Amino acid sequence: MRTRIKICCIASIDEAQLAIAAGADALGLVAAMPSGPGPIPDARIAQIAAWTPPPVATFLLTSETTAQAIAGHVRATQPSTVQIVGHVDPGEVAELARLLPHVRRVQVIHVEGPQALDLIPAYAPHVHAFLLDSGRPGAAVPELGGTGRTHDWSVSARFVRASPRPVFLAGGLDAANVMEALRQVRPYGIDLCSRVRTDGKLDVMKLALLMAAVRDADAALYAEG
Repeated sequence: MRTRIKICCIASIDEAQLAIAAGADALGLVAAMPSGPGPIPDARIAQIAAWTPPPVATFLLTSETTAQAIAGHVRATQPSTVQIVGHVDPGEVAELARLLPHVRRVQVIHVEGPQALDLIPAYAPHVHAFLLDSGRPGAAVPELGGTGRTHDWSVSARFVRASPRPVFLAGGLDAANVMEALRQVRPYGIDLCSRVRTDGKLDVMKLALLMAAVRDADAALYAEG
């Protein structure tokens, strides 16, 4: 199966064009966050989401924590998918599914240890996919993504095997380590931000090298069976 690729921290239509031309399946649009790279105004998120051609998906990364607030954020920006970046109350995600049944929901799980697996049954009934990242939501200034750090892929591999939903892998991925990440974890897709950028801007060469590495990894893993 081909690994899906989501390019996050898209800052403009120009960057969206670059990512799509390179082969991205999805674009991540980062709204206001307590920390981390890439936040852009909601008006620009709405502009990029409206411009993006199908079948490319647009993910709104929201730090809102209640169903009503998340739904309002989605209505203001009109993405195809909402990515909930914090470990919010699962009941709020259930209510969001009721409020916006046609918007796809992705729950971020920050892998700080094996306890991440305990969150699967709480969220799985209410989301379409998970995304494993390397944030620290409990830090004094919460880290909810874009750290550029890898996490324990052995935990992520266990999560993928246990999850009834597709799983994206994020956190410090680049052309040098993506083959090993895919071999260990076997995610449905990967998510990239800082490691395909130079001075904060999407780097076409880094992006091309990453895409080639993913294609090579997919071919090698298919051959291995």
